[in-house]
Amino acid sequence: MRDLGLLLKFRLAFSVVISAVAGYLIAAPEIQFLNVLMLTLGGFAVVGSSNAFNQVWETEQDGLMNRTQNRPLPSGRMTRRTALLWALLFGVAGIAALAVLNAKTAVFGALSLLIYVLIYTPLKAKSPWAVLVGAVPGAIPFMLGWVAATGSFGLESGVLFAYQFVWQFPHFWAIAWLAFDDYAKAGYYLLPNRAKDALATRLTLFYTFWMILISLMPAWGMAGTLTLDLWAGIATGLLGLDVLYHAVLHWRRHEDASARALMFSTIRYLPLVQTIWVLDRFI
Repeated sequence: MRDLGLLLKFRLAFSVVISAVAGYLIAAPEIQFLNVLMLTLGGFAVVGSSNAFNQVWETEQDGLMNRTQNRPLPSGRMTRRTALLWALLFGVAGIAALAVLNAKTAVFGALSLLIYVLIYTPLKAKSPWAVLVGAVPGAIPFMLGWVAATGSFGLESGVLFAYQFVWQFPHFWAIAWLAFDDYAKAGYYLLPNRAKDALATRLTLFYTFWMILISLMPAWGMAGTLTLDLWAGIATGLLGLDVLYHAVLHWRRHEDASARALMFSTIRYLPLVQTIWVLDRFI
C-alpha cells in the first residue's frame, strides 16, 4: 500500500483534489455531498493515474535521480506491468466518477490525463517548453470544480484556469532551480534556456505579476459571476505580494536559498487564496 501511494503520489494527488473541491464550493448554488464525493474520488483517481503512467514512462530516468530512485519501479519493488494495471484502473475509474457529475467534467478530466501522459511526459526530455504544456493539466483542477458544479465552461471557469496556470511557473521554476543538478542526471533541463540564469528569474517574476493581476480579477468585477468582497480581495492581494517579494529576491540573488523561499511562498499561497475565496462565498 505504501508503494501504491508512492506510485500515485498520494500527497500531490490530494492537494490537486483540494483545488477541485475549492472550485466546486465557490460555484455550487447548492452543495450536494454525493457530487463532492464523486469529484474527490474522480479527481484523485485521474491525478493518481497520470502520476502512475508518468512513472511507468520514466522508470529509467527516475533511477538516475536521487529524489526519485527509491520509487517503486526504479527500486524494483513493483513491476512495470503492475504499475500499468494500476494506472489504467485508476484512470478509467476516475473518468467514470467524473462522468457521474456531467459530461464536460469527464471530458476535462480525460483531457488532463492525456496531455500529461502523452505530451508533457515525453516532452520533458526534449525541451523546457514541457513546463508550458504541463501547466495545462495542472491548471484544470480549480476550473474542473466550477464545471462540476455548474455543468458549463465560461468566463468564470476560464479565470480559475488562467489563475492556476500562471501560478505554476514561479512554483515549478523554483523547484526546477533547486533540483537542477538532479534533473540534469536524467537529461531534464526544465528552466528557461536550460540554465540557472537571469532569464529564469526574470520570467519567474513576469509570471508572478500576471498571477497577481489574474487573482484580482474577481475583486475588480472582471470575472463574471465570480466575485470577491473587499476583504477577500485585499487578503488575496497581500498573499500575492508575499510571492512577489520572494520572486524579486530570487531575481536579484540567483541563489538556491532564494529559490527555496520562493517555492515555499507559492506552496502556502495557493491553498490560502482558495480558502479565502471559499470563505468569501459563504460569509
